[in-house]
Amino acid sequence: MTIPTVIHLRRARTSLVLDARGPGLPRVVHWGADLGPLPAEDLPALVDATVPPVVPSSFDAPTVLSLLPEASAGWSGRPGLAGHRNGRDWSTAFRLDHLDVSDDAPTGGAVGASTEDGDHDGPGPARVTVRASDPGAGLSLTIEIALDAYGLLTVRHRLRNDGDAPYELRELTPVLPVPAVATELLDLTGRWCRERAPQRHPWPMGAWVREGRHGRTGHDATLLLVAGTAGFGFGHGEVWAVHTAWSGDHVTAAERRPTGESTLGGGELLTPGEIVLAPGQEYATPLLHAVHSTVGLDGLSDVLHTHLRARPEHPRTPRPVTLNVWEAVYFDHDLDRLTSLADRAAEVGVERFVLDDGWFRGRRHDRAGLGDWWVDDDVWPDGLQPLIDHVRKHGMQFGLWVEPEMVNPDSDLFRAHPDWVLQAPGRLPPEWRHQQVLDLAHSEAYEHLLGRLDAVLTAHDGIAYLKWDHNRDLAEAGHRGRPGVHAQTLAVYRLLDELRARHPGLEIESCSSGGARVDLEILRRTDRVWASDCNDALERLAIQRWTGLLLPPELVGTHIGPDRSHTTHRVHDLGFRAATALFGHTGIEWDISAISASERAELAAWVALHKRLRPLLHAGRVVRVDHPDPAVQAHGVVAHDGSRAVYAVSRLTTSVAQVPGAVRLPGLDPHRRYAVRPAAGVPEPAMLQLTEPGWLPSVTLSGAALGTVGLQLPALHPEQALLLEVTTVDRESPQLSCPPMSRTGAAASTRG
Repeated sequence: MTIPTVIHLRRARTSLVLDARGPGLPRVVHWGADLGPLPAEDLPALVDATVPPVVPSSFDAPTVLSLLPEASAGWSGRPGLAGHRNGRDWSTAFRLDHLDVSDDAPTGGAVGASTEDGDHDGPGPARVTVRASDPGAGLSLTIEIALDAYGLLTVRHRLRNDGDAPYELRELTPVLPVPAVATELLDLTGRWCRERAPQRHPWPMGAWVREGRHGRTGHDATLLLVAGTAGFGFGHGEVWAVHTAWSGDHVTAAERRPTGESTLGGGELLTPGEIVLAPGQEYATPLLHAVHSTVGLDGLSDVLHTHLRARPEHPRTPRPVTLNVWEAVYFDHDLDRLTSLADRAAEVGVERFVLDDGWFRGRRHDRAGLGDWWVDDDVWPDGLQPLIDHVRKHGMQFGLWVEPEMVNPDSDLFRAHPDWVLQAPGRLPPEWRHQQVLDLAHSEAYEHLLGRLDAVLTAHDGIAYLKWDHNRDLAEAGHRGRPGVHAQTLAVYRLLDELRARHPGLEIESCSSGGARVDLEILRRTDRVWASDCNDALERLAIQRWTGLLLPPELVGTHIGPDRSHTTHRVHDLGFRAATALFGHTGIEWDISAISASERAELAAWVALHKRLRPLLHAGRVVRVDHPDPAVQAHGVVAHDGSRAVYAVSRLTTSVAQVPGAVRLPGLDPHRRYAVRPAAGVPEPAMLQLTEPGWLPSVTLSGAALGTVGLQLPALHPEQALLLEVTTVDRESPQLSCPPMSRTGAAASTRG
């Protein structure tokens, strides 16, 4: 057969060049900045110019770093494939059998495979499918590559056992090369209530490996592993990043070899004996998402956010302002109290009311009841429908909390079926929050759980939303004596898919002790994530900033908590809490029936402001400011047509400098003029007390001036935020002016 020799795929600002001239697996010659439309004769020259030389004390032929690194090609780094068949077939030498190039452009049809060197550029995704085999090892490999219209690259490997005996797979990890100019690494770590903490360092020789062994994505999961040029930031530098889209155990790694290669990759982290392929059986890796930018981290987010918003499953309706009752009532469920809370919620403009933990049998505390998914008749003698009807009478949606994957040992379900729990032979895993994990790969457990969830949704008219929680790690997660995390993860996906198929229009939130299940695979079947159980606005600024590296604001739950945070006990005024929650899927986690009428009026004004800005916040381009003062954090959202923007400038702590430097407003059209003014509609009690009263910005300048010079803003007190609205004006429009302001201005403050 004939195979294309060199392939050049181009989409948006990204190019991918593959060398398929050799007998082995194709090599990635270039993944990164767009190379433009290269003539066919230039492609072989580009490939030849990138072949590494043969050096002394090395192999006699150049080492080939293919889409699946192999020792048989001279690779001595982390293996792309590890496995064996009773101690045999532990090394592979795949040979290319077939290669397809297709183009899903809306017009023009498919490109198809060609015997000529190909340069493929079009508005739809381009796809390459590589088929290879190693008859000696009894294995065949399929590699699926897609470069979408926005520049997002995805890679998946599929391995099939063609032998006559089982093959134990230990690792199958897609990797991509990164050029030597990338000398720094950035990734994220964290814990409960402190998710998404960045860590950054030079990229040393060797491997930087991030493993998640939680049976879920993990609070410490790095949403992106980023490699970049020295000093890269949000708005500058060239960066490459990968995301492993998997909700179970996983690995993401960066490796730099003394032989000159640098790679990023990721895949599933497998336990010994977890994947044993029978003859004819196939294993598919999670999708590895890869993204490149020449304009810093915001460029990565721009590609990812645009990709996510273009998905068929992306939410298309305005994201409803949500009130969750957890921090208002905890387990104290009372119909009169909850209907009163719903009345107050409607008054302030809430659009979705969520009943949290405590509605089902035996659930008066967190030590019992999980698994018994029947409405508790003792607490709800007339069922949930009266509350649902009351909520819907106000025009609000009704949502319900569930934690389906978990079970308390003190439950009827566990007492009847202790064998339905993930466990090692002969013992239960250690308890976490007084609970164990149901084995959803157990067919009877799966069918029971699906049936109960379906029954609750079917029995109640008007449940539009599930807050789907997952409050523990999986430890010793065994299924019928074998490791069970892989099967459990797939079963959770099936459960979510089936439930949504039975109840079209049902929305689901991925909550997992806060932000411990945030990845692009769970988001194929959920509508938002809960970023953290911490609603402290100061902590949330960092958590939301870095969660937003991967996800657009409308997919991230951001709630206004009570004045005193229940996780940190820090106290903030409503203005600072609301300004922080504004930039996401906004909601409330607070007993607003117990606050004063003036506080409710102020809260209603913030809700109204969010609704007014929501079309911009949930569709615009996210920008973050590289400010030299670590005490200042600034970010914003800019409309794609450049017509308007909103920015928040927050003071985190006191600063060494008496006056912080000017704040640049990135993302605006440099050729247009903009009016900048404090956000309108914020009531007087929420306004900022300035350290130097009498000035707030109200100016008209070009986008170039605002993005390059910026504005010298007031020296805010710690834990205060200033909101700025930016709109285009006609060139002839006079500069906005206003009289000096009093000690209160349009912003948000703190007390305590």
